[in-house]
Amino acid sequence: MPLAPRLEQTPSSRPRQPRARRFAALGAVSALLTLVAILFSPAIAAADAPFRLPGQITDTVGVLDADQQSDVQAAIDQLYDEHKVRLWVVYVPDFNGLGAGPWADQTAQASSLGDRDALLAVATVDREYALIAPDGLSEITSDEAESIRVDAVEPALREEDWAGGAIAAAGGLGDAMTPGEGMSVRTLLIGGGVVVVGAGGVVLYSRKKKHDRTRAGVEAARSISPEDTAALTALPLPTLDERAKEVLVETDDALRTSQEELELARGEFGEQATASFTAAFDTAKATLAAAFTVRQRLDDAIPETPQQQREMLIDIITSCGRADRELNERVQEFDGLRDLLINAPDRLDALTRDMVALTVRIPDSTQTLATLQTEFPAAALASVAHNVTMAEERLAFAERAVADGRDAIALPPGKQGPAVSAIRGAEGALEQARTLLDAVDHAAENIRHAIATLPAAIADVEAGIAAAAQFTEQGGDRLASVRAAAEAALAAARTAADTDPLGSFTQIVTADAELDAVLAEAQESRQQAERAQQRLEQDIVAAQSQVTAASDFIGTRRGAVGADARTRLTEAQRHLAGAQQLRATDASRALQHAQAAAGLAADALRLAQNDVSRWESRQRPGPGSGGGNATGAILGGILIDSILRGGFSGGGNWGSRGSGGGRSSGPRSFGGPSSSGRISGGGRF
Repeated sequence: MPLAPRLEQTPSSRPRQPRARRFAALGAVSALLTLVAILFSPAIAAADAPFRLPGQITDTVGVLDADQQSDVQAAIDQLYDEHKVRLWVVYVPDFNGLGAGPWADQTAQASSLGDRDALLAVATVDREYALIAPDGLSEITSDEAESIRVDAVEPALREEDWAGGAIAAAGGLGDAMTPGEGMSVRTLLIGGGVVVVGAGGVVLYSRKKKHDRTRAGVEAARSISPEDTAALTALPLPTLDERAKEVLVETDDALRTSQEELELARGEFGEQATASFTAAFDTAKATLAAAFTVRQRLDDAIPETPQQQREMLIDIITSCGRADRELNERVQEFDGLRDLLINAPDRLDALTRDMVALTVRIPDSTQTLATLQTEFPAAALASVAHNVTMAEERLAFAERAVADGRDAIALPPGKQGPAVSAIRGAEGALEQARTLLDAVDHAAENIRHAIATLPAAIADVEAGIAAAAQFTEQGGDRLASVRAAAEAALAAARTAADTDPLGSFTQIVTADAELDAVLAEAQESRQQAERAQQRLEQDIVAAQSQVTAASDFIGTRRGAVGADARTRLTEAQRHLAGAQQLRATDASRALQHAQAAAGLAADALRLAQNDVSRWESRQRPGPGSGGGNATGAILGGILIDSILRGGFSGGGNWGSRGSGGGRSSGPRSFGGPSSSGRISGGGRF
């Protein structure tokens, strides 16, 4: 029976030009092989016609290199050693117009394959394949056969991982024939390649060439304009996913930079003079927030089809391009308003005063942090533990930038341009130093608020657990499950109340919100809504605390933070805004938003800390320990901002990443006729 149903054809996922060159180069070889076949073997009179296979690996196209042939042979040998089944693999350009199933059947007959032989035939140009075996392999069920094809062979061939398709077929057949295991979980180490067999089938073994090909595709994708949806549609899905993540980070950095400059300009020129720029920024920010929402949907637990993923990824890229364009349209006007060279001496004096004001805060912030470290364990202070040291780095960088700016304005007219970059760098460094020091104060306030309100939150969830006992029948299994989860959260919060009060507070209010939601359904009582309204403020405060901590951390370390953390933070901010908007009209929904905001912000902080940790392990000995002023400026994104800054910059693009042309073709899909036999099926890819 067929291994899987036929799927609709989609455009090829591989660029056509490189394949065309490759097969053009193989044309002469193919012609020579055909001539040799005619002269010496009548059974191979036409290269693509069914013929007697000379060996278990036949590659008339030349898609396997020596290492790949060795890997495939190792998989074939292991299958025979363990199960006495011979797998034959053949790669040809096409199936001579016969179709995958008939061609494979005729080739199997011509090759005298027996009742312990399986055949994988692949047409690399026409992108068809067939996997067949006789009824003699009764150990393999129809479901297992379908899983081998759908979960193992097809995905590899779709990515043009020709060796991986054969190795996956061998591994799948072997697992299916293992007594008592079927398609069980195990790992096959074959010739340096890895095939993982799990509940969903074989997860592709991947070679370095495939990784290199993906990275090359991402490099090429950077030249595609965000507005060129046809070219974006033609990109392979992994390339499109990587490019979408890059674009999110680039656009988020551009908006953060633009926001910093807009705030400075607003203070200098006033609200009225900067109103048009504020409107442009707000529009771009809303557009980017929508793109982050799409990214969150892709990352959540609800799966999307490949086509849905493609459409959502393209939406992200085009949305970010639109946000970029909305900023760029105001660049020239803004540059005319804010010509830093005109007021450079006064601005440098103002920066010096700001630098002094922040410097005098260092001792107090150091003492505050030291006091917190005596009160709370390291886990509760992880997000701000190195803030004072990092603020000192930013101040040192700003001091040097101010000095460079003064040197630049002392130069003759026409050579004072470096003063602009120096002023911008100093502004960014001072703003981040201020945020880092403020974050120390935020930490103290947030943790102490959690300590003060945690007993009330614990009492609240205890009351909810007690109330749930009265509605077991009405609530059913769902209420019982949520009640058990609340009891577990309560126990954990009591254990960690002294070591991690903020985390305990967030955990307990989250469990309480879930319990209240189920109780409201079971009880249908106005009393629950009143309780929700009474507790709503503390939930929003908890969410705000988490969002502030994550925002401060990411904003001052954005040079190392990737798209995942930024996505969670943007979603947390959206849910927090929803909670605040609904607090007076729909307490239950506001609680759900607050709960989501707290959880997402916690995830954002965790992901960002992981990103920074990985970055620091490559850049300097330890977090906040040396590395020089420039290293801190790179982590904060200041050096990149001052050199390549897009927003509100002289002669540049506000948030611009550049664009270009170029097209490539999209992926083709599997599907097609199947051949006879117990393990039989194939189609197009």
